[in-house]
Amino acid sequence: MAWRNLPNAITLGRIVLALVVAPMIVTDAFSWRLAGFIVFLAAAFSDLWDGHLARSRNLVSDFGKLMDPLADKLLLALTFIPFYLLSHGWEPHTRFPWFGGVLPLWVLIVIFGREIFITVFRGYAARRGVILAAGKAGKLKAVFQNIFVGAAIFWYALQSAARENAWDTAFWSFWQKFHAGFTMVSLAVAVVLTVYSLYVYLRDFGILGRKRGAS
Repeated sequence: MAWRNLPNAITLGRIVLALVVAPMIVTDAFSWRLAGFIVFLAAAFSDLWDGHLARSRNLVSDFGKLMDPLADKLLLALTFIPFYLLSHGWEPHTRFPWFGGVLPLWVLIVIFGREIFITVFRGYAARRGVILAAGKAGKLKAVFQNIFVGAAIFWYALQSAARENAWDTAFWSFWQKFHAGFTMVSLAVAVVLTVYSLYVYLRDFGILGRKRGAS
C-alpha cells in the first residue's frame, strides 16, 4: 500500500505530530511548551526529509501528493490557531510578540486565505491544462512561516519558565525585547511572502495560459 513507503509514513507521522503540538502550546508550563517546540521542529524538518526521499528514491505517489500538502496545512492551522486563542484571552498575562500584543485576525485570513485559494486555483489551472508547481516564493514563504511558529512556541515556553522561576533580571528583559522583535519580523516577512507568492502564482498562470493558447 502507498502509505507504507517511507516518505508517506513520514508524512503521516507529521499529521500525528501536528495533532500533538496544539495542546502542548496551550498548556501553560515550560516543560510542555518546550516539548511542543521540539515536536514542531521534528514536524517541520520531516517535511524536507519526506520530499527528498520521495524524489531521490522514486517513491512519489498520488497518496503522497494528496497527504503532504494536507499535513503542511494541518500543522499550520494547529499552531496559528492556538497562538490566536492564547493572545485573545486564553492567556491574558502573556503578551504576544506583535503590535498591540495580540495576533490579528487579518493575519490568519491572509495566511489561510492564500492556502485555500491556491488549493482551489491549482485545481482550476489543472483542468485548463496548466500545472502550477510550487515556486521559490512559496517555498521561502513556508520557511519564514516555520521560523515564526518555532520562535512563537519558544516565546510562550520562556514566558512560562519566567513565571515558574520568577525571572527578573536585566538579561531577561533584554532577551524578551530581542525575541519579540525577531518573532515579529519573521511573521511580517512571512505575511509579505504569502501575498507575493500568491501574485507569482497568478502571474505564472497567465503566462503559461497564453503560451498554451499560442502553441
